[in-house]
Amino acid sequence: MVTQQNPPDHRHDTVLPLPVEVKADAWAVDAACSGNPGPMEYQAIDLATGAQVFHYGPVHGTNNIGEFLAIVHALALCQQKGFHDKTIYSDSYNAILWVKKRQCKTKLERTPETQKLFEIIARAETWLRTHQYQNPIVKWETKEWGEIPADFGRK
Repeated sequence: MVTQQNPPDHRHDTVLPLPVEVKADAWAVDAACSGNPGPMEYQAIDLATGAQVFHYGPVHGTNNIGEFLAIVHALALCQQKGFHDKTIYSDSYNAILWVKKRQCKTKLERTPETQKLFEIIARAETWLRTHQYQNPIVKWETKEWGEIPADFGRK
């Protein structure tokens, strides 16, 4: 990957070095998990400013659950703020699919340790079933574009 000027000369809509194909009027979401399951957290980064939009965790969970919840959190916040055209980028194909199907298809065992997380998952699934959203959810192409800006940098 070529080192880019920050921001690149051709981009005047962002402070981040974004690929040409990526919209700056967008949020990037990502999750991180130490172990599987293990302590999990997720966040969103505003691609125009580089600012953290939200952060949640850590809680005991899995990376896929965090990716799913991050997208739903972003969608709900966009709706609350009236940001109906803001694109949401995620590097998780599974999470995008789960959101489209309106169901978190996790195999995580329900235990006293994961009970709170399962309540949050249920709330997210209910939100998806009871709300309409217009925001495009786009797969972040890591092989072409590098790590998603919301990445926690722990690889």
